[in-house]
Order: sequence, then C-alpha cells, then structure tokens
Amino acid sequence: MTRFPLNSTYLDHAASAPLLPQAREAMLEGLALDANPSSPHRAGRAAKAALEDARARVKTALGWSGEVIFTSGASEALEIALTRSHAARRMISAVEHEAVSRHVPGAAILPVGPDGLVDPAAIGDCIDTLVAVQQVNNETGVIQPIAEIYDAVHASGGLLLADCAQGAGKIALPPAGLACDMAVISAHKFGGPMGIGALLLRDLGLIAPTGGQERGYRGGTENVAGAMAMAAALEAGDDWMAGAARLRARLEDAIIDAGGEVIAAASPRIATIGSYRLPGLASMVQLIRLDGAGIAVSAGSACSSGSLKPSRVLMALGLDEKAAGEVIRVSIGRETGEADIDAFLAVWRDLAAQAGSGA
Repeated sequence: MTRFPLNSTYLDHAASAPLLPQAREAMLEGLALDANPSSPHRAGRAAKAALEDARARVKTALGWSGEVIFTSGASEALEIALTRSHAARRMISAVEHEAVSRHVPGAAILPVGPDGLVDPAAIGDCIDTLVAVQQVNNETGVIQPIAEIYDAVHASGGLLLADCAQGAGKIALPPAGLACDMAVISAHKFGGPMGIGALLLRDLGLIAPTGGQERGYRGGTENVAGAMAMAAALEAGDDWMAGAARLRARLEDAIIDAGGEVIAAASPRIATIGSYRLPGLASMVQLIRLDGAGIAVSAGSACSSGSLKPSRVLMALGLDEKAAGEVIRVSIGRETGEADIDAFLAVWRDLAAQAGSGA
C-alpha cells in the first residue's frame, strides 16, 4: 500500500518527510508513558528519564555540544531565539523562511547574489546583533557558507542563529561555538513526527528564561513521545544522501535537455531540494497537471505556496515576477527511487513541449 494514496509519486519531502518506521516505534513506546515528566512520582520520573535520554541522543546524533530545548517545531524555536535573545539588534538574510521574517519586521537585511549566497565579507557591523542565516534554503536548496559567516559575525561582535530545518539529518550541523551559536531543527523534515523540534543553544544564557518546563526556557508539558521519535529519526543516519545526489543529477540533466532551468545551478546545494523553471508556463499550471498525474511537488515553501505573491527567495536571486512565477520545487527523500523521477519527467517533458508550442 502506498504511503501517499492520493499521490503515488511523492516529491515534496522538503514540506514534510514520511514518518520512519523506527520513529513510529519510538513514538508508540513514548505514548505508553502516560505520566507528566514534571510529576515527582515514579511514573513521572520514568517519563522524565525517557525525555532526558531522548535529549542526550539528539545531541549525540547531531554532534551538538551545547544545550537542547524541545519545542513544537522549527517555527517556535525560531520565535524563541529571535524574540528572547539578549542581543539588541536583528539581522537576517534576504532568503530566510517566513518563520524568521515575521518576527523581526524591522531587521537589517543581508542581500544574496544570483547564486543565492550570502557574502561573508559584506556582513559588516554586527555589534550586539543576532544574525539569522539558513544553513539550507528551503526553496532552492542552496547551502550557505555557515562557518565563514559565523567567523565574520563573531569578528564584528554578533551572534549567529542558523535555521537548520532542511539540513538536519541530511548534512552535518554547524558545530556549537565553532560555526554556530544557536540552531533550530524540525523532526518532520527528516522522518520524525510533526509537532516536535528543538532550539539548540551554545549556552542557555544566550536567551531570556520565561519559567515553566525545559529548565525554565519553554512552558508547556513536554512531548515525550515526539522527542523519542525525533531521536530515533536522527539515528537512522544519512547514508541515503549519495543516492539522492545521483537521482537529482539525472533529474536535472533531463530538465535542462527539455528546456527547463535549474535555479542556482552552480551553487553548493543539498541533494534533496531543487527549484526548476519552465519558461512560458506558470507554476500553478504545472502543479495542477502534476497533481492530476499523482505527482506531489510544490511551488516554493509549503508555508507560503498558497500565496499569489511571487517568492521572496527567487526575487532576492534576481528573478522578475514572471520568471519567479514559473518555478516549482522538487524535493526527494530516502524513499525516492528512479521510478519516481521517471514519473515526474514523463509529465515534465509534456509540459515543456506545451510551453514550447505556446499552447
């Protein structure tokens, strides 16, 4: 039985990846721990022990030497970091996720070039500033030079927050205190369940406490089952990424041959995400045709793909509104195979022929 009965070909893993079997098993084990982990009795202590074990496993799997605060996902983790950092100012890259930009409407903006990359040499004064830069862009897959950005930010007196939602579980996380001060992750991007993520901190003193759970830094009863499942998903490893790179290379060769364009083709990009423009055919037309054929892709971020506005990310790379409105995102996962790529390409080639004929 297919995991996605309405879409036999699922190529939208950047929006959400299927729950891994080992994560499902861990979650069921956690759901059997009915007690509140803050309760002092035996059952509560058992839940607390499972929660702390999951925290330690997440740190080990990510190679993170700092602190871990469990949250409901990357969006909440970003909100906590952006609104409760002790730094006086905020600076964000022009291609950050909406979950960043909505919390800091007056932030200074770091531009990117047509390659989608922040130039570390252009960062400038960061005294008492929290700088937010994605590790991996959720629309284009472009990987930022986080270590170099961190060095530039710290050299001028700032702190770096890295949104690692699309990179965690797939590529190495920026190490605490060496290339990152804070980072955020979201379990459902790498095979864990929805509703659980984490804010990673070099030191708890980087943000203001509010009381409550998570050592006083996040209120609300902890999601023990979700934390356990997230740890299990991270422990599943990234040995499938080499295969993903081969699949994407085959996909992009065929797209180019059919007259399509690869966004930020020459930039360092994660193997799981690609944005592709089909000149002359609106992205919504492409999505409708693909969905009708049982193929799930998206037009940019799933959080804003229902908007009629052109993608801020694509516009920041220099595309005009028309060109930005002809781009779709294809994102693959550990379950993606050659048959999925072939199914997509069969429809893509028909769409390219339609665009080329002006029909």
